[in-house]
Amino acid sequence: MGGHSLTRIFDNDWIGPALVSAVAIAVISFFQPSFLTPFNIFVLLSAISVNMLVALGQLVIIAVGQMNLALGSIGGLVAICFAAMMELWGFPPVLALAGGFLIGILAGMAGGFVIARTGITAFIITLAGLQIFKGINLGITKAQPFYGVPQSVKDFGNTSMFGPIPWLVLPMIIVSVAVWYLFARLRIGRHILAIGGNRSAAELSGIDVNSTVIWAHGLSGLLAAAAGMMLVARLQLGHPTIGDDWLISSFAAPVIGGAVLSGGHVSVPGTFFGVVIIAIITQALVLFAIDPFVVQIVLGGLILWAVGINRLREARVAKALGHST
Repeated sequence: MGGHSLTRIFDNDWIGPALVSAVAIAVISFFQPSFLTPFNIFVLLSAISVNMLVALGQLVIIAVGQMNLALGSIGGLVAICFAAMMELWGFPPVLALAGGFLIGILAGMAGGFVIARTGITAFIITLAGLQIFKGINLGITKAQPFYGVPQSVKDFGNTSMFGPIPWLVLPMIIVSVAVWYLFARLRIGRHILAIGGNRSAAELSGIDVNSTVIWAHGLSGLLAAAAGMMLVARLQLGHPTIGDDWLISSFAAPVIGGAVLSGGHVSVPGTFFGVVIIAIITQALVLFAIDPFVVQIVLGGLILWAVGINRLREARVAKALGHST
């Protein structure tokens, strides 16, 4: 009985990435003791907090069996609009935050609407959205940052709640629990997974596929907006390049965490540990003074590894189903 329970535990998507994270932390700390200094822990947790929201923004779209290439450009557009509202129009941070969320939701839903109504693949529509939102970004900023970020926003992105735990961890926890609850308990979450698992069966069961896809993209835009505004707080300015480097990591973390790229199955805890692995590797390469291009190579290798694991898992499930029938 105990052995069976242990096997079931190791069947969880998050166990593998969690073990990899623990081993990586132990090994890196052994060779580079500064890895676990309070300052480095603060930097690491800040990066994880922002990247988790980015990954969750992609996770929602992967769940429905699509992809969102415009995630970074939506986050970048919201980031500079958030900073611009405070610098140019004197909006208080709370009002600018609400405006940023609204822009993110509308940008995401716009892409989802076109996908749902035209039937054109999400790859093409979000690729076009990437260029459009980036163009708007550059049109607003003229490729120049906005520096007029209030001190309260800067403090939120660069101070700690206690010890080395940054305030940025708080929105990450809230959003992660909310997205987990969405998929585990709410009807919209079940509908998203059902469409990703089998679109035709979802339609036959009465699910409004077009509406669900639009709302999924709206949620993705909301999460991208949150990540973009968190980065403004962290960087203490609204930079037009925010979001430019999100694409690879936004796919890598969910896939490492067990998400099936064809849709229908995702794991929020697994995604968290996928984010942790990427952040640990990135930070370790900095501490060991390894050339930055190696990070990109490692991320590419991680995606291939994770996709390979996914394929093996899918084959095992299909084989088990075949035997059961």
